[in-house]
Amino acid sequence: MKPFTRTIIDLFDGKRRYLIPLYQRQYAWKVTPQLELLWQDIAREAGQLETGGGAIAPHFMGAIVIAQVKTFGKQVQAFEVIDGQQRLTTFQLLMVALRDVAAKYSPEYAAESAKHLINDGVMEDAAIERFKLWPSLADRRAFTHVVDPTATVPGLDVIDADGDGVVRPATAAHAFFAERIEAHICPGGVYDPFKLEKLFEALKTGLAVVSIELEGGDDPQTIFETLNSRGVDLTAGDLMRNFIFQRATGLGMVAGDLAIDNLYRGYWLPLDAWFWREGDTRGRLTRSRLDWLLSDHLAMMKAELISVETLFESYRRWIIDGKPFGGDVEAELRAIAASATVFRRLTGHDRNDVLGRFGRFSRAFDVSTATPLVLYLGTTIEDPAELGAALGYIESFIVRRDICGLTTAGYNKIFTDLIAKLRAVERSALLTTLRDGLAAGTLDTARWPDDAEFGDAWRSRTQYKPARQARLRHLFEQLEERKRTNVSEIIEIKTDLTLEHIMPQKWRAHWPIAGFGHEDEAAPSAEYLSRQAARESKVHTLGNLTLLTHALNASVSNGAFSVKMPAIRAQSALVLNRELHDHSEWDENAITIRGAALFKVAALLWQAPPVPVTGSARI
Repeated sequence: MKPFTRTIIDLFDGKRRYLIPLYQRQYAWKVTPQLELLWQDIAREAGQLETGGGAIAPHFMGAIVIAQVKTFGKQVQAFEVIDGQQRLTTFQLLMVALRDVAAKYSPEYAAESAKHLINDGVMEDAAIERFKLWPSLADRRAFTHVVDPTATVPGLDVIDADGDGVVRPATAAHAFFAERIEAHICPGGVYDPFKLEKLFEALKTGLAVVSIELEGGDDPQTIFETLNSRGVDLTAGDLMRNFIFQRATGLGMVAGDLAIDNLYRGYWLPLDAWFWREGDTRGRLTRSRLDWLLSDHLAMMKAELISVETLFESYRRWIIDGKPFGGDVEAELRAIAASATVFRRLTGHDRNDVLGRFGRFSRAFDVSTATPLVLYLGTTIEDPAELGAALGYIESFIVRRDICGLTTAGYNKIFTDLIAKLRAVERSALLTTLRDGLAAGTLDTARWPDDAEFGDAWRSRTQYKPARQARLRHLFEQLEERKRTNVSEIIEIKTDLTLEHIMPQKWRAHWPIAGFGHEDEAAPSAEYLSRQAARESKVHTLGNLTLLTHALNASVSNGAFSVKMPAIRAQSALVLNRELHDHSEWDENAITIRGAALFKVAALLWQAPPVPVTGSARI
């Protein structure tokens, strides 16, 4: 295989043909996003040329793989397109649009463009070989009609009759480029020949692809299958890695090694470890950890919402348009590596690390939307105590809102907006700004509940649902840990803890309401129904939940008070359960008392927002 850098014009210069095999998919690029992104690249390069700038090297737009086909006699030199047919087809449609628009304003550029669309001179079959690109059957009629509306191509009368009224992608692409080109060279409706000149120059020198041309010993079919079937699709992380290191070429050598190799070993090699390639799910999307890291990193750097589905293009535009690192690729890699260190600590879930502890919390509460903000804090604050305080504000904000039943829908924007606020203040004001920023919301989508609201929800609101077990278990683990600290216990329980109702969900069989018997269920009185409703409202509150070091047998779990309570009290390793010795019976009143006691600990663990200063602005 031989790689060549070829500009758009170079690809179609001279007498040649590109043949797209029948087994490849039809042309599929759409206006959004592919054609719009390509046009942005073209317009940018043309604009740089207009201002006298221009690129030091052509702007790289991907790769194509082609294999030369043996030709004989008068046949035009031909290449089979192994990979890259979408790009080649699009470039041809771009040249057609340039030709058609130029024909109205500058015939010489129309003629120059036509040279890169149509072969001339001696050919074996001019009706077919005159086209520099020969698409697959599905696209052939629409494509050839755009290139030459007057052409008579053998065989097209039996394929793709266009009788269904559908606008073919080739036709749509041509119309899109024609409109954009005319608007570009006619600003304000007045033709500017200089703009047309520089637009053509951009195609001639400023935009290029790598053309990988196979040699005699290479098997085109095997390579095609490797690229499109057996190989793994490139992830956003793969694309970003290539994009970054392509811009780091030409750095020379350091101590006998290429400088670019040293950059790779120093910053990206750890990100090629298997850990980063394992899948992780957020919501309905599953991506590699590396893709999530890079998405969170970009959201942190830009203080904006970033979709992992458009990660690479978002990153590429940010680097090209914003030049945040001034062309310093090592600084760019250093920033990614710093975020990776924080991200790895988050996912490590180490109880002895403030970031690991927050990672455990984040996983339990499914709040990955906070990760960009945590990356910023983790890469900015070195002192563990200060970082722990900052993360405590975020955790308190989330926990209190969760217990109060407030929505998580706006978290991604709340947290990314906070990053921008933190960047705007002095380092010494960071913690205060974070705390006050979280406390600034007054709407249900953004407020940080105070002790009154938090306490009422903690004591009275139904909290238990099967889908909430992970977060409730985490809350009780934190309560247990805080209680141990208060009594100077440092014992670590390594057994998995399970969440359990003290009064069982199926309480009717063995937990009668005081003063009533089972016969009251058959003909319930108004008072009985009232007491029953009161009990039902308490069963799923936090005062009735605890942790066990092992799951109780199902019969014990739903058993009578005299059977179940001794079994729970036997879990004396837990302070939470040791306290149950104080209760000789367990009813709604006992649940209320325990809920209030637990809240006193919770209010210390998940602190209240600061009291707003009178007259201060809140959102």
